[in-house]
Amino acid sequence: MKPVTEMPGEAGRTQAATSARWALASLSLSMLMPSLDTSIANVGLPTLAQASGSSFQQVQWIVLAYLLSITTLIVSVGRLGDIFGRRRLLLIGIALFTLASLFCGMAPTLTLLIAARGLQGLGAAMMMALTVAMVGEAVPKERTGSAMGLLGTMSAIGTTLGPSLGGILITGFGWETIFLVNVPLGIANFLLAARFLPADRQDRQAAPGRLDGIGTLLLALTLAAYALAMTTGHGSFGALNIGLLLAAAFGGALFIFAEMNVKSPLLRLSMFRDRRLSTGLAMGTLVSTVIMTTLVVGPFYLSLAFGLDAAHVGAVMSAGPLVSALTGVPAGRIVDRFGAHRMTMTGLAGMIVGLSLIAVLQGRFGAAGYIGPLIIVTANYALFQASNNTTIMKEISPEQRGLISGMLSLSRNLGLITGASVMGAIFALASGTADMRAAPPEAVAHGMQITYIVAALLIAATLAIALTGQAFAKHAALSEDMP
Repeated sequence: MKPVTEMPGEAGRTQAATSARWALASLSLSMLMPSLDTSIANVGLPTLAQASGSSFQQVQWIVLAYLLSITTLIVSVGRLGDIFGRRRLLLIGIALFTLASLFCGMAPTLTLLIAARGLQGLGAAMMMALTVAMVGEAVPKERTGSAMGLLGTMSAIGTTLGPSLGGILITGFGWETIFLVNVPLGIANFLLAARFLPADRQDRQAAPGRLDGIGTLLLALTLAAYALAMTTGHGSFGALNIGLLLAAAFGGALFIFAEMNVKSPLLRLSMFRDRRLSTGLAMGTLVSTVIMTTLVVGPFYLSLAFGLDAAHVGAVMSAGPLVSALTGVPAGRIVDRFGAHRMTMTGLAGMIVGLSLIAVLQGRFGAAGYIGPLIIVTANYALFQASNNTTIMKEISPEQRGLISGMLSLSRNLGLITGASVMGAIFALASGTADMRAAPPEAVAHGMQITYIVAALLIAATLAIALTGQAFAKHAALSEDMP
C-alpha cells in the first residue's frame, strides 16, 4: 500500500489532518503492544511452569529473553531505521512482532517458546525505537508534546493492562491466548501503518547504507552482560554478577575504542557533547531507576506492613500506571503550552514532593497515605516523560531520529533494570534481612522509608542536572550572541 499524500487546498488540509490522526493511532498501537507484552507474560509464569514441568528459574527466561532482546538491540534497530527507512523498518517490526506472537502461542516446548519470545523482543525493539522517531514526521512540530504525551499514555496503559488482562485470558482461555491476543492487534496496526504513516524521505542525507557490524555486536554483548548482571540472582550479587559487570565494563571500553576507529560508527561519540542530549538521557535513566522503586518496594510494603492480600495489593499498585495513563495526554498539552524545559523541572520537583511524602507519611492514614503520594509521583513522572522526550526529539535532525529514539528507550530500560536490582538491594539492606517475607512489619516500614529517601535524593540530583543543563545552554546562547 502507498501512504496518503497531501492534496492542495482546504480538502488537502483536511485529508492531511485525518491522515495524521490515523498515523498517530498506528504509532499508539506500536507503543501499546510491546508495553503490554512486557507485563502480560509475568502473570502466566506459574501456569507455564506447571504446564511445561519446568522450574521457576527456567520459565523466568520467558520474560528475560524478551527484555534482553529489547535492551541489546534497540539502539541498533534505531540506527538501521535511519539508514534504510524508518517506516519500512517499523512495518517489518510490526510484522515480526505479530508472527512471533503467533509462534509463542503455538510453541510446543519451553525452549521454542523462549526462542519465539526473543524474536518477539526484536520486533518490539523496532517498534519502540521507531515509534518515537516517527512522531516528527507524522504530526506537526507544534503538537510534538501532545503526541509524546499520548505515547506515554499508551505505554502506561499497556503496563497497567498486562497483568489483569493476562489473568483473565489464562483463566478463561489458556496461557496461549496471552500471546495470541497480539495477532489481531498486529494485523490492524500493520494495515494502519502501511496506509497512513508518511513515506520515508528519499532525499534525506542519511549515513552510509552499511551498519557498523563490530560496534553493533560489541554494544549488544555489553548491554546483555550488564542486563544479566543486574537481573541474575535478584539483586544478590555473587561472583557471577561481578564477573558479568566486569565483562560489561570491558565490553564498553572496547565499544568506545571501536567507535573511535571506524569510518561509519554506530554512535558518533561527538554527539554526546550536545548538552541537551546527554543530560536528557542521563535524567531519563535516573528517573526510570526511581520509578522502578514503586514496583519493587510497593508490593512488599503493602502486603507485609499493612497485611493486604494479593488482590488489594494489585489494586493499589495499579493506581500509579493508571494515573500515568490518564495524565499523559494532558501533560503533553501542558508541555506544548508552557515549554519543555520548564515542565521538566516542574515534573522533577513534583516527584521529589511525592517521594518525600511517602517516606514521611509511613504508617499514617493507612494505605491512603501511600496511594496519595504515589499519585503525585506518577502524575509528575508523566509530565517529566513528555517534556524530556520533547526536549530531546524536537530539535534532532531527521536523519538521526531513529538512533536517538532508540537511545531514549535504552536509557529507560537500563534505568528499570538498574532500579529493580539496586533499589531492591537498598530496600533489603535497610530492612535488615535478605528474606523479605520473614521480615517484621516494623523492619519493612523502616526499609521503605530509607529506600524512598534515597529515591527522593536521586530525583534531587536529576533536578540539579536539569538546572545545570539549562544554565549551560543559556551561557552558550549568550556567548554566541556576543560579538
